[in-house]
Amino acid sequence: MLQRLHEKQVIDALTRQAGVVLLGPRQVGKTTLALDLAETRDAVYLDMERRADRQILQEPDLYLDEQMGRLVIIDEVQLMPDLFGALRGQIDRRRRAGHRTGQFLLLGSAATTLLQQTAESLAGRVSYQELTPFMVPEIDAGDMTSLWLRGGFPDSFLAASDADSLRWREDFIRTYLERDIPAFGLRIPAEALRRFWTMLAHGQGGLLNAAKLAGNLGVSGQTVARYLDLLVDLLLVRRLQPWHANAGKRLVKSPKVYIRDAGLTHALLGIETTENLLGHPVVGGSWEGFCIENLITAAPQGTEASFYRSSAGAEIDLLLKLPDGTLWAIEVKRTTTPKVTRGFHIAADDLAADRRILVYAGPREVPGQGGVRAMPLAAAIAALSG
Repeated sequence: MLQRLHEKQVIDALTRQAGVVLLGPRQVGKTTLALDLAETRDAVYLDMERRADRQILQEPDLYLDEQMGRLVIIDEVQLMPDLFGALRGQIDRRRRAGHRTGQFLLLGSAATTLLQQTAESLAGRVSYQELTPFMVPEIDAGDMTSLWLRGGFPDSFLAASDADSLRWREDFIRTYLERDIPAFGLRIPAEALRRFWTMLAHGQGGLLNAAKLAGNLGVSGQTVARYLDLLVDLLLVRRLQPWHANAGKRLVKSPKVYIRDAGLTHALLGIETTENLLGHPVVGGSWEGFCIENLITAAPQGTEASFYRSSAGAEIDLLLKLPDGTLWAIEVKRTTTPKVTRGFHIAADDLAADRRILVYAGPREVPGQGGVRAMPLAAAIAALSG
């Protein structure tokens, strides 16, 4: 079993707060991580997809009062929104009894929905953590191409073959569309949402053109916005916003859209092998999305991510504003030539970027022109997380 880097973050958060909300898409490993933690302490696990466990919490205070002092793990907690008010009272009672930290671990698969449910009830009482699919620092260095091809969902990445991995991802997509999304109470035609998701895969990393998507799907712009909001909410798609602080430039205002897991991008497009991927038109956008997702995940908590593109053609693939205020300008290219475009230099100068990095396919760190440093993805991740 691969060690999850997020596990230490969750443990640290439990030592500081009464509760932790662990967010992540289904099948990403939240339950496995939680059960691993449960083995190291006095804990109880409840799954809100199981009728018997839901019945246990029909009168939550009666049950939870008996568990005082134990870590209570509640899986798929967004399925019982009425529970959050009771959890607030439980946390406050436990604090008065001297149990101030490590009381609740709440697992959820829908980010915005869950955050809205907990924002008022548990404000100041819980820490929010996100569990992503496997990222580069969690695997062996020689497996990066496989991680890019298959994506980081554990069952996909660890499959016996590329064919088995692709079948798992195809089943995952089908199950999400036909069972999981309806389970959230959302009535969206599975076939229409799959077509939309596939269109995003074809345009991986492109600017959002809602009107074009709506025309191709035969739906309204509002419907496209609803579909996109849903996939973002389920932590399956990233909407990367444009940089907006430079009022003196005419900047692109549309966000860029990425399917967050590269393996899902490839499954939606029917790409099974590395050879298929390298010969596919999406290869550049796929690699860019893979790198950007890893870099954002590696950045310190509180980092603001965006991109920069002016009407004059100055462009930066990824801007990271770190909590200390430093600005990192990052270009991503699947090339062995450590050279960026003139537009990158112009944009980095406009923004007075503190660090200028080219993530490229070469094996070594090398200095470039204009203060740019070219480096492999793993080195860029190490620089951010160090």
